Amino acid sequence: MEHGHILEMRDITKRFPGVVALDDVTLSVRRGEVHAICGENGAGKSTLMKVLSGVYPHGTYEGEILFEDETASFRHIRDSEERGIVIIHQELALSPFLSIAENIFLGNEQASRGVVNWHKTNSEAAKLLARVGLSEAPDTKVADIGVGKQQLVEIAKALSKRVKLLILDEPTAALNDEDSEHLLDLIRSLQGQGITSIIISHKLGEIEAIADTTTVIRDGRTIETLDMREGKVSQEHIIRAMVGRPLENRFPPHTPQIGEEVLRIEDWTVHHPIDQERKVVDGVSLNVRRGEIVGLAGLMGAGRTELAMSVFGRSYGTRISGKVFKDGKRVELKTVGHAIRHGIAYATEDRKRYGLNLIESIRRNISGAALHKLARGGVVDHNAETKVAEEYRKELGIKTPDVEALVGKLSGGNQQKVVLSKWIYADPDVLILDEPTRGIDVGAKYEIYQTINRIADSGKGVIVISSELPELIGLCDRIYAISEGRLTGEVARENASQEHLMHYMTDTISKDGATR
Repeated sequence: MEHGHILEMRDITKRFPGVVALDDVTLSVRRGEVHAICGENGAGKSTLMKVLSGVYPHGTYEGEILFEDETASFRHIRDSEERGIVIIHQELALSPFLSIAENIFLGNEQASRGVVNWHKTNSEAAKLLARVGLSEAPDTKVADIGVGKQQLVEIAKALSKRVKLLILDEPTAALNDEDSEHLLDLIRSLQGQGITSIIISHKLGEIEAIADTTTVIRDGRTIETLDMREGKVSQEHIIRAMVGRPLENRFPPHTPQIGEEVLRIEDWTVHHPIDQERKVVDGVSLNVRRGEIVGLAGLMGAGRTELAMSVFGRSYGTRISGKVFKDGKRVELKTVGHAIRHGIAYATEDRKRYGLNLIESIRRNISGAALHKLARGGVVDHNAETKVAEEYRKELGIKTPDVEALVGKLSGGNQQKVVLSKWIYADPDVLILDEPTRGIDVGAKYEIYQTINRIADSGKGVIVISSELPELIGLCDRIYAISEGRLTGEVARENASQEHLMHYMTDTISKDGATR
């Protein structure tokens, strides 16, 4: 074996009842590199890492793993950690009620004769925090720091275990741009300290920025391994490998049929629910017409979601002022019920918390926002409910054998199709979609864009909030940019470029209205 590899996984096959999750996968990771693994949701990336770390023990899969030139037969995650392989999952495994230092050394306490040495715990933790660039005190409770910093605590914890191979599963999925940037810088600096990293990600810009090598997995097979150091690998190339089809057109072609104005908001101002002096939305005016898809661009914290939620029946904020016009008539939307009755719907980015009931069937989720359409004398007609759900399952291509499947068992892309089905069935005039494709892979995104186009073509007004500028440019007829709660620009689709929008999104307007 070539001396340069820290890890080789050869011919790994992993079967579950009725499914081959990994089919003859091979992965070679060089010592000291950053190796990206990418593929659509359900491609097998996480399964492969569970095989590597011993979550799926040796003997439950075929093939062999060599780590530092020795055969590895891990029976438990503890075995792989003892060898210096540490995985940081998307769902962080920290205890919110313990301090940063307690979390770092949990299960690995700094103790002599059974007594924890707190001085040593805190001083060792402080050294590790310095390595990951966190200035927080070691005795700060984890619940009191943001998710970006929690990610850094997880990495500090990995360093305390003398990590040699650090595996990060979608590490920036929940982070804003600044925290993501910090995390990528940290991974680079750990590389300088001799630590090898594997990053699982489907953010292609991130992979381009940090990876030395990228392996693409599709349908449980390794498709190809690309050398990124020459800078010759395009995002298009990676996408083609991930989805098995060229997406020259990541966005379906669409000619809008734009009609009369359906919604107008004038001088809309919203104050923060707790810090009531602070304006989160400041004097925003915008409109959307029937058949039109309007985008809202802005950085994290710009106030886009707060704007949408406050208009949707005041579900966010205090001291709300401004006017809302629906089909040219002024309306008061004081509750979510009012908003829905006036034909306005809001589909949240947080599918799991607000959008869906994960322990209910697809059928029940789709009918949930408009049960009155299926009720006779106050009783829901189940056959009609099944028929409706079945139509949407077919039309939107929800991948599941039947509509009785629990929503919690579906992939993110399919869950999002259920959310869209629920609101299309409720038949609103204006549909506000907040990050409709967050956490969804490239192939499923295309199908969701097709659905959004269909909704607009049926004469609805659609507002899309997205952090992905290419998505707004590819999907929307017009885009508004918001910065620090204020509207800083409006761009027609034909004039929209990422640079143009980013200029507006980073614009700060002083109180007298002058750009600074």
